[in-house]
Amino acid sequence: MELAGKNVVVTGAGGGIGSALVARFHAEGARVVGSDLASNIAVVEANAARMNLARSSSAAAIAADVTTERGNQALVAAAEEAFGPIDLFFANAGVAVGRGLETPESEWETAFNVNVHAHRWAAKYLVPGWIARGEGYFCSTASAAGLLSQIGSAPYALTKHAAVAFAEWLSITHGDAGLRVSCLCPQGVNTAMLRGGDEPGAGPGSSVVRAAGRVLEPEEVAEVVVASIRAEAFLILPHPEVLTYLQRKTGDYDRWLAGMRKLQARMLAP
Repeated sequence: MELAGKNVVVTGAGGGIGSALVARFHAEGARVVGSDLASNIAVVEANAARMNLARSSSAAAIAADVTTERGNQALVAAAEEAFGPIDLFFANAGVAVGRGLETPESEWETAFNVNVHAHRWAAKYLVPGWIARGEGYFCSTASAAGLLSQIGSAPYALTKHAAVAFAEWLSITHGDAGLRVSCLCPQGVNTAMLRGGDEPGAGPGSSVVRAAGRVLEPEEVAEVVVASIRAEAFLILPHPEVLTYLQRKTGDYDRWLAGMRKLQARMLAP
C-alpha cells in the first residue's frame, strides 16, 4: 500500500510511536488523524497545526477514549467526517500496567480495554465498510511480548498475545475480501511507556526491556512500519531478531520456557 493520498488514523498519537507514525505517514503524503485522550490532545493538535502549515487541510486531531466501544465508534465517525473514508487505521494506543496475580482487577480491565478491546471495537465499525469497498488496511501495535512473552507483567503478556491473535484472525477471516492487516511487534522503544515501567506498581521495568536488546527511537520504528505497509507484510519487526526468538520458541517450546525462567531469574535478581 502506498500512503500518498490515503486517509489514515493513528490512536495514541500524543507521543512515542504514535506521534512518530503520524509524522511519517504525513511525510508520505497521507491525510492523517491523530487521536489521544482529551488530557493529551493538545500535543496532537500542535503537531497537526504544524503539518497543516506544510500542507493545508492534511492533518487533524481528535480526542477519543478508546477504552470504550462508544469512544472507538465516535472516533471512526469523526475521522470519516474530517477526511472521508478511512484507508488505514492504526490501533496504536497501549498501556503497560500490572505485574502478577496480585494485580488489581481495575488494571486488568484497563489493559484488556486498551490493548485488545479497542482493536476489536475499531474493527467492528471499520471492517463492514472496507469489505463493501473491497479494500482497507488495519494495523495494530502489539509487542514482541505478544509473540514471545513478558517477564514481570502478566497483564502485558496476556493482552499483547491477544492483540496478535486478533490481528491474525482478521487477516485469516477477511484477507481474501480485500482487508490487509499488519501487526507491529517491537521490543524496546524509547517512549514514556518504557520509562514509566520503573514506577512502583507499573508493568515491566525498563531495565528488563533494555536487557532484551537495543532500544530504538520511535522514528526508527516508523521507518520500518512504512516499509512494511508498502510491502503489506503481516508482522512488522523493527527488531528483526524477534523472528529468530520466535522460531526458537516454536522449535522447542520446553527448552524455550526453561531458558525464559533462567533469564527471569537473572533479570529480576535483587
